[in-house]
Amino acid sequence: MDDQTDRRPHDLTLGGDAPEPRPVARSIRRGVFNRCPKCGEGRLFSGFLRSVDQCAVCGEQLDHHRADDFPPYIVIFVIGHIVVAGYLATELTLTLSSWGQLAIWVPVAIVLSLLLMQPAKGGVIGLQWALRMHGFSGEDDQPADLLSPRDDAR
Repeated sequence: MDDQTDRRPHDLTLGGDAPEPRPVARSIRRGVFNRCPKCGEGRLFSGFLRSVDQCAVCGEQLDHHRADDFPPYIVIFVIGHIVVAGYLATELTLTLSSWGQLAIWVPVAIVLSLLLMQPAKGGVIGLQWALRMHGFSGEDDQPADLLSPRDDAR
């Protein structure tokens, strides 16, 4: 077979070479496990939630990310489901006072929050890298829908 019959329609790119593929699931998984989303070798965090500026192995710039509030939302969503399900299961099976329930589920929520925050942030950084968001595309991060200046002369 020649090259033309081997091509699929979605392989066609206009205006030059196609950018390197960035699989989303692989990038998120690498971020969750504290690894560079590009090479999977370098560490993603230099502290608990402080990300490195660039990968020590492949040199990929990682300081563009804007994880902001999304990782805590993910953690709250996951832990809320775990704690509420656990509370309800405990309420149905054991006879505990409200203080007893608090003594169980508040520490569980705190510990799970601390355990899940870094993987959630790493996953969000991996997602942003895979989708070429916030400077990971190599271009300036400018909004595509800039409005023209208003004409106040009316």
